[in-house]
Amino acid sequence: MPKYMRNKFLFAVFASIILIIPQAAYSENKTPLPSANAHLPAKIKAVSDYRVKILEKYFKEQNSPLEPYAKDFVANADKYNIDWRLVAAISGVESTFGKAIPSFSYNAWGWGIYGDKVTRFSSWNQGIETVSAGLRQSYMDKIGGDDIYQIGSMYAASPFWAGHVMLYINNINDFALRDPKDTLSLSL
Repeated sequence: MPKYMRNKFLFAVFASIILIIPQAAYSENKTPLPSANAHLPAKIKAVSDYRVKILEKYFKEQNSPLEPYAKDFVANADKYNIDWRLVAAISGVESTFGKAIPSFSYNAWGWGIYGDKVTRFSSWNQGIETVSAGLRQSYMDKIGGDDIYQIGSMYAASPFWAGHVMLYINNINDFALRDPKDTLSLSL
């Protein structure tokens, strides 16, 4: 098989693994929300910086102040066993990826913001950690929200919130495929 065909084949296999398996966490039939990495083969788990690269480049394209924190999004997703795109996608819905936040709050997620009450974090890192932990502990474990729609019914007043979060999750997937040579490694 010629080298270029082998590379196309490897890319197709790798892209399928990245985009199909994690996507199942948010399918329209409202399946549970496991970690996007939980069911991947060990060999692919070891090559996890593709997620960081994808988020870095996606945030850069969005002109987001969250770009330098892509590694923190992925690390906290793994730590709390949530989908690596979830907290990033929520920041897209709630603040256009950190560009429209209450002054000096580092709160890109609308976390604890009600009327005049504003929860402020000391850094983007603290916000990412708090929201990731809170989603797992308060929404998924304690209340039993096992899909984005159940979480959305508790997290946000808007009945469209979960659909908007899904839109950003899908945008992150589409972004990864748009310029794969810069975001996806074929070194399996």
